[in-house]
Amino acid sequence: SSSFVLCCGPLAMVRGHAKADAQAKNAKKLAEKEKAGSQKDAQKKALKLVCPVCKTQFTNYKVLQQHYDSKHPKDACPPEDQCQG
Repeated sequence: SSSFVLCCGPLAMVRGHAKADAQAKNAKKLAEKEKAGSQKDAQKKALKLVCPVCKTQFTNYKVLQQHYDSKHPKDACPPEDQCQG
């Protein structure tokens, strides 16, 4: 009879309370994550230059020059103002 009290008594509800707390904590965490914004969105905003040959996007002109040296070695890298995307 005493084992019945332990398994189905007030201790059985502890997990239900912990589950509710975990769900509330997770909901708060997801809300903060959405509020902070996505890294992908920030990354898309940072891509300002486009390679005229292969249409690959870059964050700055120096990276575009390195791309030209490795991927399009026979072509000259155009000026920065011609690569604005």
